[in-house]
Amino acid sequence: MNRPNILLISADQQRADCLGFMGRKVKTPHLDQMAAEGTHFTACITPSVVCQPARASILTGQLCRTHGVNDNGIDLDPEVGEKGFAGAMAAAGYQTAFFGKAHFSTYHTYEPTGTPECLRSSANYGADWYGPYMGFNHVELMLVGHNWWAPEKPPAGQHYERFYHMDGRGDEKTRLMWENAGDTKGAAQTWHSRLPVAWHNTPWTADRFIEWLNHGRDTGTPFCTWVSFPDPHHPFDCPEPWSWLHDPAQVDLPKHRTRSYDGKPWWHRAAMENEPADAKYAEIRKSYSRIPEQTDDQLREIVANTYGQLAFIDHQVGRMMIALKAAGLSENTIVIYISDHGDWLGDHGLILKGPMHYEGLLRVPMIVKGPGVPAARAVDQPVSTLDLGPTMFDYCGAEPLLAQHGASLRPVIEGDGIRDFALNEWGLGPGRVGVALELRTVRTRTHKMTLELNSGAGELYDLVADPHETANLFDTPGAAGIRAELEGFIASRPDDMTAHGQPVGTA
Repeated sequence: MNRPNILLISADQQRADCLGFMGRKVKTPHLDQMAAEGTHFTACITPSVVCQPARASILTGQLCRTHGVNDNGIDLDPEVGEKGFAGAMAAAGYQTAFFGKAHFSTYHTYEPTGTPECLRSSANYGADWYGPYMGFNHVELMLVGHNWWAPEKPPAGQHYERFYHMDGRGDEKTRLMWENAGDTKGAAQTWHSRLPVAWHNTPWTADRFIEWLNHGRDTGTPFCTWVSFPDPHHPFDCPEPWSWLHDPAQVDLPKHRTRSYDGKPWWHRAAMENEPADAKYAEIRKSYSRIPEQTDDQLREIVANTYGQLAFIDHQVGRMMIALKAAGLSENTIVIYISDHGDWLGDHGLILKGPMHYEGLLRVPMIVKGPGVPAARAVDQPVSTLDLGPTMFDYCGAEPLLAQHGASLRPVIEGDGIRDFALNEWGLGPGRVGVALELRTVRTRTHKMTLELNSGAGELYDLVADPHETANLFDTPGAAGIRAELEGFIASRPDDMTAHGQPVGTA
């Protein structure tokens, strides 16, 4: 058999349990079918719980204190990014392509940075620019992709923004995008968008991959592509009719959805109540990146809208699977579905993301199907999206160009590999929550612990006895043994940390 193609599909801010086959009341028939035909990892975690560090880790195979993007607002060094999995696959003879939201560089910057993703520099890249970028030979990008902001007007923006404004009616579309077509009970950042779906960035992302698959690629060369959707990230602005697909009265809510800091480490309260140190962007951090506690009716609106966003993405996954089949490629393409990180989505009275590494935020979906991948198999071993690059290299005969913190999932997929733990880290500057944090998290099959290295505080949960993470065992004498074991796992991190990256903006 020829070397397999790789199709990596990612959502943005999707929880691991927000899939129909996982028991949530969300309609995802194509992803459900993908899991039935492949292997599903139930304990996959993100290497970092915010976008830029997580995405840089997926690309490079390194934890964030090594690749240097330790927080949002820090650009990935192109000399590092170009040696990530895309660069390695290109060096092995693959054609590499990227479609959608990349976020390897900062969008909202203090000054122009010169990158194609910087809103203030994007006009420097002409309409004929399609890469290369970060190891991908062909790219078609959107900038930001979250509709709190209007798409940039050309000559600023990139490929999606030119599409959005191509008929000269971008302002009219943006007005419709920001209109609420229904009553969402005052739920934070939640509305039924009137933007016609033909102009939405979710189908555009799939369209660009399908067009390239059918007309843009070299049919004699294997491909490695990343298709990256910008939802279900907030704001929760699913366009109608998809926004009406799930009845808020019927969606499932978390069992523990009251906000409380009792028994939790000090930084939980600080993250939600401190004044951000970045004065210039403090208001947007408080209004956009923090959501106050919601009523049950409001939370139902948020969850139903999120489910609509996910069903809309699922539909695009189905279209891409059909395109692969029609092109005669489905039998020799490894398809992987993931998210960069999760969302609390009401757990513990919290929504969105931050330095509280509850399961809804830490765990992400990972489904793999393709040649040699067992069907209808669930794996509960702790793995990470750090493992994606090494897995591609293993299946495709490529060699890494950077030191890898992950390892190939092929032995786990084929049945005899064992994983004891997976690691996560985040180095926050004070701009986000008013105080600097150095967080290190480890997850095993049964336990999870987060350390804050600057203060020595931490939290530890028995995920078997306490799956809702209500009892912090960090300072409990009876948990001293497991705490020591978990501290040892964290200490096993490779000794290759770099200095904190220099923030050039917010995200």
